[in-house]
Amino acid sequence: MKVVIVGAGNVATVLGRLIRDNGHTIVQVVSRAADNAAILANELNCAFTDNSGIIDQSADLYLIAVTDTAMSQLDERYHLGDKLVVHTAGSVSKEALKNITNNYGVLYPLQSLRKQNMELQQDIPLLIDGNTDAALQTIRQFAVTISSKVTPANDDQRLKLHVAAVLVSNFTNHLYALAADYCDKEGADFKLLLPLIEETALRLRHYPPHEMRTGPAVRKDIKTLQKHLNLLARYPAIHNIYLKITDSIMNN
Repeated sequence: MKVVIVGAGNVATVLGRLIRDNGHTIVQVVSRAADNAAILANELNCAFTDNSGIIDQSADLYLIAVTDTAMSQLDERYHLGDKLVVHTAGSVSKEALKNITNNYGVLYPLQSLRKQNMELQQDIPLLIDGNTDAALQTIRQFAVTISSKVTPANDDQRLKLHVAAVLVSNFTNHLYALAADYCDKEGADFKLLLPLIEETALRLRHYPPHEMRTGPAVRKDIKTLQKHLNLLARYPAIHNIYLKITDSIMNN
């Protein structure tokens, strides 16, 4: 397929690399900032423009990889008739594209994507949707060329998975950040925890999460819990989270 990418951030860059490396032709990158568009276009060997330029009308697929806020600000310049247009957002309805084209859908990568220091993956889960059966079929045919894990998901299903993704990725990463800050201030080496983090995650490939719960809260080890809380007295933010999560574990 010939593809136009709207956006030049992490999602646009990683998907752009996958699209290019799997035999498709990227004809243009469009971005609010011409400098960002030029950088990605240079990597993908295609033309570029900022939002004031002319969008290439020759593509088969238009991939909108911008923030949720920017999605709501797409103007009449993006009216593309019957061209197939997809967005990459997890929490935005496909209907956000209904004023842009008669042929639209979603191609949402269920993964945290970073353009720096990220190995190119062929197995990024892609959740797809289309406003018609024909649109969905075309999106599926495209999606399976860049990922081995393609799953149809309507707006409601995708939003629920987006909530779950925040819990398992954004929230856990926040805990890592708090733990790293705590270790730094207490003179402990956070890197010693990396094998534990990796092992805990890898177990989920083989066992359901509830079977892998360990620690003093699961054991209802009040003595150890109190020792931890005493240590965290000088860190009210961590102390509060520790209490809330401990209570959740002990009551579920």
